[in-house]
Amino acid sequence: MLKTLRYLKPYRFGVALVFTLVALRAFLDLLLPNLLGKIVSEGLGLGEVVTDPNLERIFYYAGLMLGATIISIIITIYGGYLESKISAGFAKNLRRAVYEKIESFSLREMDHFTTSSLITRTTNDIQQLQGIVHMLLRMIILAPLLAIGAVTFSIMQQPTLSLVLVASITALITMLVIVFSIVMPKFHLVQLLVDKLNLVTRENLSGLRVVRAYNTQDFQAKRIDDAAMESMKLNIFVNRVSSIMWPFMGLIMGLTSLIIVYIGARYFVGINGFSPASLMALMQYAMRAIMAFMFMSFIFVSIPRASISARRIMEVLEMDNQIKDPVEPLALPEKMKGEIAFHDVSFQYPDAQEPVLSKISFKVKPGSTTAFIGSTGSGKSTLINLIPRFYECTEGKITIDGIDIKDMTQSDLHSLIGYVPQKGILFGGTIKDNILFAEHASEDDLEEAARIAQADDFIKEMEDGYDHNIAQGGTNVSGGQRQRLSIARAIAKKPPIYIFDDSFSALDYKTDQKLRKMLNESITATKLIVAQRINTIRHADQIIVLDQGEIVGMGTHEELMKTSQVYQEIASSQLSKEELA
Repeated sequence: MLKTLRYLKPYRFGVALVFTLVALRAFLDLLLPNLLGKIVSEGLGLGEVVTDPNLERIFYYAGLMLGATIISIIITIYGGYLESKISAGFAKNLRRAVYEKIESFSLREMDHFTTSSLITRTTNDIQQLQGIVHMLLRMIILAPLLAIGAVTFSIMQQPTLSLVLVASITALITMLVIVFSIVMPKFHLVQLLVDKLNLVTRENLSGLRVVRAYNTQDFQAKRIDDAAMESMKLNIFVNRVSSIMWPFMGLIMGLTSLIIVYIGARYFVGINGFSPASLMALMQYAMRAIMAFMFMSFIFVSIPRASISARRIMEVLEMDNQIKDPVEPLALPEKMKGEIAFHDVSFQYPDAQEPVLSKISFKVKPGSTTAFIGSTGSGKSTLINLIPRFYECTEGKITIDGIDIKDMTQSDLHSLIGYVPQKGILFGGTIKDNILFAEHASEDDLEEAARIAQADDFIKEMEDGYDHNIAQGGTNVSGGQRQRLSIARAIAKKPPIYIFDDSFSALDYKTDQKLRKMLNESITATKLIVAQRINTIRHADQIIVLDQGEIVGMGTHEELMKTSQVYQEIASSQLSKEELA
């Protein structure tokens, strides 16, 4: 919890001002019972010295009470504004830090947390912390000052009678300890169930078409109901236990007032200067002391819940990234050729029994096209993901123009690569925004990139053209259109290296042919292509055949048809006899 509070540092002067205002408000609040006692003793004449009513004294002390109340109201309003501004700024800074940390995660860290859990942490957990910071700014100073001041003034009025107040506070603290010990372990489970509910809901919504196609709506609804019911039961339990505090506190407050009035009036009034005015002031201080402890109890119950959220957030912020930038990165030449080399590269997923890739070595010449093909699970996509360091190779090294990619910053490395994933990812905005998504993409290259990617035809058919709005996730365009727009986005970046991770799978054969022809004619950069169809890669300068994480063939299409049995099997399953001949 304390670690997250460092994000309040930019607002430290505002926090100091809030605490000052809160302290002044506590002082004014503690002043009111004393002024009320003065009205009763000096104004109404119920004190030990003054016995006759005095209207002037009544108006005088009433005026002081009104002034103190108005000042307290002004302080409360302005303090509330500062508290809201500071807590909202704290949440903004914390959310930005979490988001920037997530942006630095490799795929390994993403797999560790899961997307649904990260969403919960950046929304629900940070919102919990924002609420507790807002409350602490107001209560962390006000409640203790009121409690200490009220108890002190009560003892000054009548030490013996104040023991009733001490007994009431002891009962309150005992009750708090019992409630705290019961609900504290449950708060962590509440947040885990929110993660689970988000996971089930997100999974159901993203796979909605599959759910409908298989008529499993009832099954999916039951999964969500079960997750929601589990969360509901736990929340009901926590809230029931927590809600016991309020009637119990109300009972203690009422009994304390009753006992103080009864015992004070019967045994203490008229003794050692203890007047009815003193009794009234003592009772007011007792109510304030109990109210202060009620505020403190609310803080004590809220802090454990917020501390769990803080711990979950700090797990993200303190996650040790597997992939880090070098301490002293090498400066890249102004113009990179795009020569890629794998030197005995192996990769194994954490906790896996066997490596996914074993002793992979090959070289890609600048400006050439190298394709990767193999059966499902042969390691094609994993190999491709090692180049931009989405995963870190377990053994060996990868170089670009002779420079180890571990000696570059990730930003420099990614600036060299135009990456197109298998599933076309589009963002909310216009087609133009999506194609020019890269940092240095130029608007002058917009239409050229779309033309090479075979996207200009369907873009021009749209009413708004390049200003056509893309829905979140690209749901208002087809899978083939998403892939072509993703390819256009990579082309507009003009990097020295292109990576196409099975990026032509949603294209028909005619469009696939046109696109590959335009890529070869218009782009001289190095191209790495992962594909399932031989027709997509048969004209590549180099084809690498993978099987069970090892290279079992390397060469051109014609060479592999003579030397690689695995490639021959793939070809015979896809090509006609005429094409094979």
